[in-house]
Amino acid sequence: MTQIKDVRFRKILDSRGNATVEADVRTTMGFGRGAAPSGASIGTHEVVSFPQGVDEALSRADGLGKELVGQDAAEQTGIDSLLRNSGVGGGVAIATSIAVAKAAANASGIPLYQYLSDQRQGERIMPRPVGNVIGGGKHAIGGPDIQEFLVISLGPTVAQSVFANAQVHHAIGKQLGKRLGTVGRGDEGAWVVPLSGEEVLDVAANVVAQVSDEVGFEIRLGLDMAASELFAHGAYQYRDKGRSKEQQIDYVCDLIDRYHLYYVEDPMHEDDFDGFAAITERVKGCHIVGDDLFTTNPERLKRGIEMGAGNAIIIKPNQIGTLTATIETIRLAQRHHYAPVISHRSGETTDNTIAHLAVAFGCPLIKTGVVGGERTAKLNELIRIEKEEREKEEREKGKKTC
Repeated sequence: MTQIKDVRFRKILDSRGNATVEADVRTTMGFGRGAAPSGASIGTHEVVSFPQGVDEALSRADGLGKELVGQDAAEQTGIDSLLRNSGVGGGVAIATSIAVAKAAANASGIPLYQYLSDQRQGERIMPRPVGNVIGGGKHAIGGPDIQEFLVISLGPTVAQSVFANAQVHHAIGKQLGKRLGTVGRGDEGAWVVPLSGEEVLDVAANVVAQVSDEVGFEIRLGLDMAASELFAHGAYQYRDKGRSKEQQIDYVCDLIDRYHLYYVEDPMHEDDFDGFAAITERVKGCHIVGDDLFTTNPERLKRGIEMGAGNAIIIKPNQIGTLTATIETIRLAQRHHYAPVISHRSGETTDNTIAHLAVAFGCPLIKTGVVGGERTAKLNELIRIEKEEREKEEREKGKKTC
């Protein structure tokens, strides 16, 4: 039994300078720490992080910590059930849930991704990195209407893909600087420019083609349209014009075709399952990803599966509040051939847990920015995990040849 001996909480800063919560869990043989991120574009259906604010959540968390003392950290499902019913909010719950899992892994003497994948008895897969290179919407005031212009490098290794994404980010910054003189940066380190969405896509497409040639492997573009943020009075309100539901569907499908998009997130508002289904049916070879549509919630995902709405789902642990619920949603998605895309939030911490979750549960994509310490914390951890896995493979091969 890996008995929990001590649980402590503290208020810390996220990447926007806003308050969030960090949890420490100490057991008889291990230690784990978890932190809660936050989003600017928040789905209506996701768990509320701090219903009465961070300070009130911390006050309630002290009682929760006392309740956890004496429990077995290896019993994640039971602990997460307690967290869900505690009333502390999703922020404290997910920070604690992560800390418990890390403490149990630490007590076992293995990294978190191995601990989780051993329990699942699944194949560990290195994900492709998805990164925001140009920002708009709520993430970058003064930028385009579309919230994120994404780059996805499809290199032979995680390390090569991570560095290729960074190379695209740098090259786009130089191109935009030549055109505009100066450029700003938004919440996730993406460039912010007063250009239209299609002007931005033209620049990004040219840069991606050049960098693909330089690195020798394919790099693709994607979008997070955050369409719920554009939707008002029954239409999608862009600066130049409003678009009806049918016009939005046509617009998205046209962008996918023209720019050979690999990934489009939240192309319709958060309750438009029909609109998602229409796009999914019309386009091939592109991830149509639900974030605000699904909010990492298995019940909403089931509805999407029944209607054919999308073919991929964003997985944000703090949207659903515990690791157990997160894993349930990932497994449901995989059973029905929806690609689970593990994701950061715009307001992040240096917690690198999502890198471990992506590998442990075979997520094909991880969305975690390109630059910035809170983003590179995840990317650098993926590089470490990849190297560790390769070294293990080499050792196993050496044993077989002896």
